[in-house]
Amino acid sequence: MSKPMRQQLSNWQQRLGVEPYWYLILGGLLLVTILFINHLRTGNTPAATAVVIPVLNLPIFWYGIFIVGGIALGGYVVSRLANERAVALFNEVVPASVQGQDTAVLGLSAELSLKLNQRHITTFGELLFRWGLDPRNLGLKSAEIDTIGQALQETPGVENGWVVDAPWRIWNPDHVWNGLIVCLLFAVIGARLYHVLTPSPSMAAFGIETPWDYFRNPMQLINIRAGGLGIYGGLAGGALGLFIYTRRQRIPTLAWADLAVVGVALGQVFGRWGNFFNQELYGRPTTLPWAITITEAHRLPGYEEFSRFHPAFLYESLWNLLAFLVLYTLVKRYSARLLTGELTALYLIFYAVGRILLETVRLDSRTLELFGLNLNMAIATFVSLLVALAMAVWVLARRWRQKSVIGNR
Repeated sequence: MSKPMRQQLSNWQQRLGVEPYWYLILGGLLLVTILFINHLRTGNTPAATAVVIPVLNLPIFWYGIFIVGGIALGGYVVSRLANERAVALFNEVVPASVQGQDTAVLGLSAELSLKLNQRHITTFGELLFRWGLDPRNLGLKSAEIDTIGQALQETPGVENGWVVDAPWRIWNPDHVWNGLIVCLLFAVIGARLYHVLTPSPSMAAFGIETPWDYFRNPMQLINIRAGGLGIYGGLAGGALGLFIYTRRQRIPTLAWADLAVVGVALGQVFGRWGNFFNQELYGRPTTLPWAITITEAHRLPGYEEFSRFHPAFLYESLWNLLAFLVLYTLVKRYSARLLTGELTALYLIFYAVGRILLETVRLDSRTLELFGLNLNMAIATFVSLLVALAMAVWVLARRWRQKSVIGNR
């Protein structure tokens, strides 16, 4: 009997035995480790500007490079995980006996058969898998695609559903890159809106003390470098973008969210290092050995006399690294034991707990006020408590409901 189709491995993976993204992750961690050790040794922080494009006189900032790099790396990991799921579902649905058949039985023209061979497609397994993801990815003309489609439908042993709407289509890795555009657009809008609604105290230097001040100074609404973005708004916006994209593509929202959060956590690991170059997102003054040195120009009002602070960005980066490793392990080894959506809930709980801990050392957080009374609690802490509690209740309720259903059978 023919062996079921295996995930197509890159040359790197064949030679090294592991996914290539692990070398990118380890390389990135090594880079930031060297940067941080050098900072601790010298007290110097690299300039925020990485390079200036001469013709346009356009500065490219390290902050943007690390954020974009983190997003790209996270997307790459998610696309590989999606491909693994597509292969697993394909092997579950299509019998190995069908996969092993030669494409010659399709009776295609010599020219079309040659084109398939040039694309390393010689068996039904290779053809059906790629066809099911998206026939257009075969790189053939429309008429040629129609010819292959008709030949597949007329072949004994090939089910019509595999050709018309293959089950493994939902895990097409291309969804990662196509959906990422939509998610990022909504994430940026949501992140900026969250910041606008909860401006930090340091925004007073720009004439912003309340959300209404943004509307009195409309240009500040889009001045991201003065204030920045709020993570919870970004997560909410990104979730909305994911919902819109998955609904339009007719693919499961929660199942994709479970993979997406693995990439989000990894993206945050490296994205937070952009704050290092900008000398921002630091905590209270400290004399700890790993304290970072902040130049006077970047110190918050009231802290001008201090030079060494908690590296809050580092704490969050390390926490997100732990979250990524836990989520990745669960996806790879324990997915069958989890209910759809639980990985998403776990990520939100993980991030919320980390944020609550981070707020104990972080400076410049807006505090919660109710009916004119300052509760001396950061808004981010309050939101984190709500998120963690809501996700924990949701997970426990679904587990209890599942247990009740099983018990009543």
